[in-house]
Amino acid sequence: MKALSLRRFLLSTLAVAALSLAPLNSAQAADKSGPKLGIQSWSCRNMSFDQLVDFAVKQDIKYLQMISKHIDPNGTKEDWAKKKAVLDSKGLVCYTFGVAGTSMKKEENRKLFEMAKFLGCKVIVVEPRDMAIWDNLEELVKEYDIKLAIHNHGKGTVYGDPETVKKVLNSRDKRIGACMDVGWITAAGYDAAEIFKGYNGRVYDMHLKDKKIEKVDGKEVYLDVEVGTGAANYKGLFAEMKKANWNGVMAIETDNKSFAEEPTKFVEGAAKFFKANVK
Repeated sequence: MKALSLRRFLLSTLAVAALSLAPLNSAQAADKSGPKLGIQSWSCRNMSFDQLVDFAVKQDIKYLQMISKHIDPNGTKEDWAKKKAVLDSKGLVCYTFGVAGTSMKKEENRKLFEMAKFLGCKVIVVEPRDMAIWDNLEELVKEYDIKLAIHNHGKGTVYGDPETVKKVLNSRDKRIGACMDVGWITAAGYDAAEIFKGYNGRVYDMHLKDKKIEKVDGKEVYLDVEVGTGAANYKGLFAEMKKANWNGVMAIETDNKSFAEEPTKFVEGAAKFFKANVK
């Protein structure tokens, strides 16, 4: 009996050890990776591609969301290859680009997916003005297996109301989700934490931005301010992100012309805010 008990004990110990050494499944890996910090190159719209690269390296920001000024979907593969080589040499990643223009013509939109595939992007940020465009975009999503994320602006824009975004998500392929611009969500009068939760796991990208609303001559004016100093409910949003084990990229972005002229202070402040609050 003692020998049998010892054998059972040893087998049990080995089983526990094996489990502890087993590779993490995808959900567990996501739990550990957490949100990543990036930059939307619109924040550096006054810079050339090379200046943007140098700036990202200096700020120690790996993930870049490019506008067409910095990498053009209508450019040549040779141009894409040269820029990708530069990014690779600096340890930078063009993880997505946008907000990309879209067309009723499927073959025009194919250029977006071809560039994304070439660069290794997993998501493209879009804001189609015509709902009919979604038909050919969805076909391309299925063909290329690349996600699309719907960007929102403020009140009165096509996707300014989150319910409009939800209608698209509910009727389309699961690879179509949202690029939640926190600043514009806030300016439109919504709570970023509640909107994130309401998108039910379909937030594929975020713009780390903050705004506050002031009355000027009786009219509402939306002011782009340093991240963490505006009206956005970041405390609640970060809590919801943690619950959801969200591990996408929050790309620092500003619409403020003054910040964009010399973005160093703005970006450094946003990065500091991110690191202090995303845990």
